Amino acid sequence: MAIPLNPGPIVTTDLDADDPIPEGFTLVDVRSEDEWDAGHAPGAVHIPLDELADRIEDIPDTDIIVVCRLGRRSAQAAQILAENGIEAWDLTDGMAAWQNNGLPLVSSDGDIPTIA
Repeated sequence: MAIPLNPGPIVTTDLDADDPIPEGFTLVDVRSEDEWDAGHAPGAVHIPLDELADRIEDIPDTDIIVVCRLGRRSAQAAQILAENGIEAWDLTDGMAAWQNNGLPLVSSDGDIPTIA
């Protein structure tokens, strides 16, 4: 499958299992530091939701996909970004589905990555 042309909600099955984050896109993970450390997508950018409004300047100048564990925080993140003129795709089924669908994960400490 492929990411829709217009920003909005997407699910992990919209992503290519061999290359889940296409060229020209950045995955912004808005989970907490502990969640990020335990497991995250390779190449993702970490900006916790509670810091996002103050770190808008840290959002890369690419197409943005936002993700959290289950989809609630990523929806809030997409709204914050929209209020700041940045359109984003919201990965509504989150990192839990990312892991369940066998997409790649890494951890900050080199342990086996997990999504809790």
